[in-house]
Amino acid sequence: MNYKKLGSRIREERLKLGLTQEILSEEVNISVSYMGQIERGERSLSLDTLVKLAQRLGVTIDYLLQDSLKTNRENSINQFANLIDNRSEKQIQMALDMIKVLFSHLENND
Repeated sequence: MNYKKLGSRIREERLKLGLTQEILSEEVNISVSYMGQIERGERSLSLDTLVKLAQRLGVTIDYLLQDSLKTNRENSINQFANLIDNRSEKQIQMALDMIKVLFSHLENND
């Protein structure tokens, strides 16, 4: 988890709304010193606090965490790996052949 980038993004969104750390921390029910530590990336935060901050700032959690999330490509590869887990070699090869046909079709239609 990249807490420095998360904190920086929270700070950036807070400033866009013209909020002070004092006001935001009061609205999400955390201490001002904790808010400062979050923004500096010095402390982790609970899911509950992250949700409250995202809601108050009007952003999504994935936006706040985007520097810590895997790329779409990595997620897709993990999904493929999960799909073929516990499959026979024959089933895996059939799936690969189908994907190759699909990609060939997509390339021909571009």
